[in-house]
Amino acid sequence: MNIIKNVSLPVLTFVFAWIGAQSTFNTDWLWYENLNKSELNPPSFVFGIVWPILYTFMAIVSFLQAKILFKPFIMQLFLNGAWSWIFFVFQLPELALLNILILIGINTEILRLLKQERAYISLILYTPYVVWLCFACYLNASISILN
Repeated sequence: MNIIKNVSLPVLTFVFAWIGAQSTFNTDWLWYENLNKSELNPPSFVFGIVWPILYTFMAIVSFLQAKILFKPFIMQLFLNGAWSWIFFVFQLPELALLNILILIGINTEILRLLKQERAYISLILYTPYVVWLCFACYLNASISILN
């Protein structure tokens, strides 16, 4: 059973990355470009660089720590994939903000579990994702407030 978990989580990581990315093909980019954004909002190309790196780190951690992370990791993958659809396709920044706040909570718990298990390499690999989620939350909140 463990080998199935160890292999399935990295595969699911990239499946959910793909599902989230599909939202970009259904997005009204004019809507997004016309939103008032934070001065800290990075250029769009930055997201295309950062997310594949973070998903790769997530896949590695999910492989290494499948036994302790299976359930919370599946939940966070679902919420992560849903965020892009909620925000970009359905254009509901406030609901996306709620989604990302829950996502941060689950991922903070994942960090706690990694620390508790003394899985320090996994902790180091996973922390940038949680930091990026916090930054994304700030960007999402800024859009919700400014528009």
